[in-house]
Amino acid sequence: MDAWLAVTVVVTVVGLLAATRLPPDLVLVGGAVVLTLLGVMTPQQALVGLTNQGMVTVALLFVVAAGVRETGLMTELVPRVLGRPRSTGTAQIRLMAPVALLSAILNNTPVVAIFIPAISEWARANRIAVSKLMIPLSYAAIIGGTCTLIGTSTNLIVNGLYANHTGGVGLGLFEITRVGLPFAVAAVLFLVVVSRWLLPAGRVPLEETFEDPREYTVEMVVSDGSPLAGKTLEDAGLRHLPGLYVVEIQREDRVRPAPGPGERLRAGDRLVFAGVVGSVVDLQKIRGLEPASRPQFALDAPRALRSMVEAVVSDECSLVGQTIREGRFRTRYDAAVIAVARNGRRIESKIGDIRLQPGDALLLEAYPEWAEKMRNSREFFLVSPVEGSTPPRHHRAGAAAVILVGMVVLAATGVLSMMMAAAVAAGVMLVAGCIDPEEARRSIDWQVLFAIIGAFGIGRALEVSGAASVVAGSLIGAVGSHPWLALAAVWVVTAVATELITNNGAAVLVFPLAWAAADRLGVSPMPFVITVMMAASASFVTPIGYQTNMMVYGPGGYRFLDFVRVGLPMSIFTAIFCLLLIPRLWPF
Repeated sequence: MDAWLAVTVVVTVVGLLAATRLPPDLVLVGGAVVLTLLGVMTPQQALVGLTNQGMVTVALLFVVAAGVRETGLMTELVPRVLGRPRSTGTAQIRLMAPVALLSAILNNTPVVAIFIPAISEWARANRIAVSKLMIPLSYAAIIGGTCTLIGTSTNLIVNGLYANHTGGVGLGLFEITRVGLPFAVAAVLFLVVVSRWLLPAGRVPLEETFEDPREYTVEMVVSDGSPLAGKTLEDAGLRHLPGLYVVEIQREDRVRPAPGPGERLRAGDRLVFAGVVGSVVDLQKIRGLEPASRPQFALDAPRALRSMVEAVVSDECSLVGQTIREGRFRTRYDAAVIAVARNGRRIESKIGDIRLQPGDALLLEAYPEWAEKMRNSREFFLVSPVEGSTPPRHHRAGAAAVILVGMVVLAATGVLSMMMAAAVAAGVMLVAGCIDPEEARRSIDWQVLFAIIGAFGIGRALEVSGAASVVAGSLIGAVGSHPWLALAAVWVVTAVATELITNNGAAVLVFPLAWAAADRLGVSPMPFVITVMMAASASFVTPIGYQTNMMVYGPGGYRFLDFVRVGLPMSIFTAIFCLLLIPRLWPF
């Protein structure tokens, strides 16, 4: 009876996740609670996920990835690595190779989250349809995650389950690399070839027009010691910023209007840009550029503790008719004016000499609580914080890189377990100032963690109720006693489950079935363990099967069938490739 109850609840959970918009964590935790209330397992068994090393490691890696993101380390690498491709195929290879590499050592979700805005801008700058890049971005993260034990939470979860069955002995960091690396190379090439016909064409971005009434005029200075000094505008990446163009360069007493791409920058150059707010925010994140309003109008706190706010001057503002300098804007409002927009026209004056008028839109640098404090002020018509506008901690980027490399080395050499290496890395990120405690807390995706806990509980119920053994017996009875056919059956079951629920949930649910199948056949469990790892990550067919697929769904302008069209051939290719290779690398 317990086995039937467990199977019934699992089928219900899968159905709810596939057919409704209920959050996965709610459904999976709910399923575990129901199984506990029915007496299929004890509360202690339901909470087994809380003590699993894989789940804890996932949480710690969210903090490590956030430290990398907040220092701007990856943001600086994107334009250098991706460059200016000559074709869509070249762009896809340039994109997928580094993303796969990063996903091999970082959690997939933060990697994709960091790349989405960068790829959107890169596509606009290079006039490539973003629909040709977003699915490859997600798939590259999935593919790269199969290359190392820490590449995806699925691998960590399966390793935790494996360790539970072997008395605490887990897999090595690069054990799965034996199949993951050749698969990654083959999968990238396969996707580049087939995506020409299978990915939607989308719309190629056109040149930006500058009729937005919030087109800001902003002045930036090339700081002393800037890495941009000595580079041309083209090489510095300042000629292809979407929605932004260089109006002029002011150098000493001379003005160079409409500078060409070959204009070489010098320290102290004052660059005048015109563009939309999103691009102005991106401009603030470029290492070696600083707002020209400093130091006269700058705030005292470090830039990493500030953010940007848009405010529209009201007719009751006490500074109407005065210049920003005369009105001592920074002293009066405790905020620094970075840029000004006025009815879509470029304002010729320097920031400090602009005479404020009602309706002027100001882009301000302020403290995080400033927007809430001034929201009801009659001085401004509108006060709105700009999301993602906190400047990166560029001075900590080197420290973040060292910490990341150190974590991988400690785990790879066996000096520390993956969980302890991640814990040390997360702690050092905090101590080194790469990320503050509040940002670290916000970086953890609790929905993912609760989904993992719930899936662990349901998987445990399948084991203790005997359902895993029953299903495994049926599976073996259907495919006979040949290990390879049993391996193929495990792949199919895992691949179908990962498309309908989540990759972590599928891995936890199918693992006991795979282990029982190997035990019944009297063969090594290793090919079955690796198969569950690879198949659970092969979530290509639907957007709901993997979180990164959902993340690129909107930005790529996709429909559900777009994933089916390209994902189904990708899944078939993956299954054939891995099922032929895994038994050779890990014999039965």
